[in-house]
Amino acid sequence: MQNNKYMKKNRLAIIITSVLIVVAAVLLWNNRYLTTLRGEAYDFTVRDTASVTRLFFADKSGNQVLLSRTEEGWKVNEKYDAQQTMVNNMLYTLDKMRIKMPVSLASHDNVITRMAGTNTKVEVYQIVPRINLFNKVKLFPHEKLTKVFFIGDVTQDNSGTYVLKEGADKAYIVHLHGFRGFISSRFSANQEDWRDHKIISENISDIASLKLEFNNDPENSFILNETGRYKYEMKRLNDESNVNIDTVRVLNLLTSFGDVRFEAFLSDIAQERRDSIINSPYQERLTLTTKDGRQNVIRTYTMRINASAFGFEENDWDDDPDHKYAYIENNDELVMIQDFAFGKILKPAEYYEKGYVESQRMIFIEELDEIPSSSLPL
Repeated sequence: MQNNKYMKKNRLAIIITSVLIVVAAVLLWNNRYLTTLRGEAYDFTVRDTASVTRLFFADKSGNQVLLSRTEEGWKVNEKYDAQQTMVNNMLYTLDKMRIKMPVSLASHDNVITRMAGTNTKVEVYQIVPRINLFNKVKLFPHEKLTKVFFIGDVTQDNSGTYVLKEGADKAYIVHLHGFRGFISSRFSANQEDWRDHKIISENISDIASLKLEFNNDPENSFILNETGRYKYEMKRLNDESNVNIDTVRVLNLLTSFGDVRFEAFLSDIAQERRDSIINSPYQERLTLTTKDGRQNVIRTYTMRINASAFGFEENDWDDDPDHKYAYIENNDELVMIQDFAFGKILKPAEYYEKGYVESQRMIFIEELDEIPSSSLPL
């Protein structure tokens, strides 16, 4: 009887011990898994964005963009100014991007196959020390390629983005905490997505002269020259007669050149169409000359409302009242501008004469009957 009791106790102890060992093993494995996942969550993260010197993006279509930090600000492909808001957004994304979960085994092969055909390669360069003692003593800083990964397409629920580290065989889903959506569009390899839309950025104190030519109104073409500190002289180009200028309006004009921007690039327009526009008679030609001899030359052209989208010939439609083509001679680029932004710097000479009042068309009572009642203000 005692042996049976002893055997039962021994068997129970063995069972309990076995269960405890299994539980301990599961807990240990789970802890290691979570620890590994937490570590992997930062595989694509750049915590010290102030140390980032360059960002390189390349997609499968052959597009490439290099963003470089310089003393004058961020540059695109070492040539153009970058949109600072876009760069800030990119650095924020690199800092806050986290792994949401690994791609499931069931869909992993399909995700890898898709990423092989559609992805954007991302390279991050940073200034890091050659010697780093306990993250306290940092010696011999140098630029180093610190991150290389591939951004894929979005998940089916649009809540995450597939990403693969270079040389790895396991893909992940990344996201921004608190952000509902995908981040793949932020890693654009299209140069125009990063370029600043600023055409002219000149301080009023640096402007020597401004010439504005109206092709269809030569009598109102003029040249404005600085004659002293915030003193200017305006002459009409057709007869060189002086314009008795309103100084406030002239100062408002010149201060506007601190930030002149266009709306959109037109790089996808057909070359034949582009040449046709540039070689046609311009509407206005603006030449801004700085005191150090630099010139900004912009020519504007009529833009017609897009008739081809509706199956009509372009000549069947009226001019677009809100937009124009603009050719930037300095960069040999054709862009689209808004009349809302450019209208204030394309005023005729008569506008700057003292006492000039802009004419505004009056609507007579009889005309109100021709206007649909639905378009009248309540």
